Amino acid sequence: MAKKQTAGRDNLGDFAPKFAELNDDVLFGEVWSREDKLSARDRSLITVASLFTQGVPQLEAHMTIAKQNGVTKDEMIELITHLAFYAGWPKAWSAFTLAKEIYKD
Repeated sequence: MAKKQTAGRDNLGDFAPKFAELNDDVLFGEVWSREDKLSARDRSLITVASLFTQGVPQLEAHMTIAKQNGVTKDEMIELITHLAFYAGWPKAWSAFTLAKEIYKD
């Protein structure tokens, strides 16, 4: 059984409780748990790709989750290299900096 997501409640529960609930219970509870439709590994690849193209700070956390979900270093390198041509070279440099740290072991 997957670990229960609490990041929304931990970070925003007092400030934005409904958003925290939707984050933890719906997005990570209901959507991410539909592994009969799409594996957690594949969801991680898609999520990292989306966050990479947006250049948002959540990329780091989702890259870590992707590693935990079985995305290999070589797959992450290929994802970044492929998207560099579509999303931008500077975003690729930033993503590679994160990936080097996350996949250093």
